Amino acid sequence: MRVETIGNATLYLGDCMEVLPTLGKVDAVITDPPYGMSWDTNSKRFSGNDGARKRGRGREDWGAILQDAQPFDPSPWLAFPKVIVWGANHYAQRLPVGTTLVWLKKDDHLFGTFLSDAEVGWQKGGHGVYAFRRSFSPPSRIAENDGMQAAHPTQKPIALMAWCIERLGTPSPILDPYMGSGTTGIAAMQHGCRFIGIEREPKYFDIAVRRIEQAHAQGQLFEPTQAAPVQLGLEVA
Repeated sequence: MRVETIGNATLYLGDCMEVLPTLGKVDAVITDPPYGMSWDTNSKRFSGNDGARKRGRGREDWGAILQDAQPFDPSPWLAFPKVIVWGANHYAQRLPVGTTLVWLKKDDHLFGTFLSDAEVGWQKGGHGVYAFRRSFSPPSRIAENDGMQAAHPTQKPIALMAWCIERLGTPSPILDPYMGSGTTGIAAMQHGCRFIGIEREPKYFDIAVRRIEQAHAQGQLFEPTQAAPVQLGLEVA
């Protein structure tokens, strides 16, 4: 097992279920796990009959997402004090009642085009429904300000994971057992939170190390804040 320490972040290359028993106290789990949908990551399949691509440049070389071919079991993570997991609609029957989070991925005029308009997350505790939306310029909404294409087929925006951290009251340390390319870790670095990330694919682990090193070099961007009181209804950020 490979371990990298970058500032307040500790990153593990390995299976999260094997690493979990070795960890100390964890205040929160924020993660985007494999949903169990055997998702086809070839975005070039969204092309018209004339061959003109309709979804940016597209990618056909992502390959399969590990562990995505079997149903996801969230139970190992539910006992932690604070939890947010994305893709909750794919395994809702395995989750207790909690707060529903909605990431609105598109501007209104793009609703109903292709792929989902939104993604659904589950937050431990509460009963409300809260939404997040922030527009990003094309061609890549999830690359944000670094001018690069996404580094992972299911990569989330840094701003979305930062919103999750703020919803949980800026906990520390934060665990992401399915770290991918390290977006949760970047958001944790920006908020001055300790971070523990686990990823089993070496190529994505290396990307996460590089991205979190860059975030560490940039330093903390936000002062720690307390979460606002939870209110029922729809919240759009």
